Amino acid sequence: MMGGGTGYHYRSAVCAAPAALPGSMVRVILADMGMTRMSGGTAPLGAPMMLRAQPASVPVGRVSLVASNRGWRTHELVVLPLVGGASAGQRVPGPDGKVDETGSLGEASRSCAAGAGDGIASGAVGWTTLTLPRGRYELVCNLTNHYANRMYQELDVT
Repeated sequence: MMGGGTGYHYRSAVCAAPAALPGSMVRVILADMGMTRMSGGTAPLGAPMMLRAQPASVPVGRVSLVASNRGWRTHELVVLPLVGGASAGQRVPGPDGKVDETGSLGEASRSCAAGAGDGIASGAVGWTTLTLPRGRYELVCNLTNHYANRMYQELDVT
């Protein structure tokens, strides 16, 4: 697992998720490398970023995803199904630097709150609780260029 190593300077937390969320808990770290202060604007292609979820496999049913933005840019967490033999990281971003979110099952993109919003600010936490059937899913940050900068990971529901 990346993180805590050379180049990653984690932002201190400014809020936390509720202590008791329903179902299996998946903790997701969102971060960007080499930045040591707030960064605005669009992330350039090739900027080192990461999305790491633990555990990477959970049982069928209620799943609470808690996304901690330990980076310096705004991030988000979107849950997309992986169909057929697709693997995480194979989606092709469009001209806007984002992947198609058709079929999204939900997202955590509000600072210090649950559900969809304008993004999780630096140092903040966002969360969502979903009921997931058996399958393979891709957790992504879908802000401009973040997916292309490797902010994705597979989540297996068994």
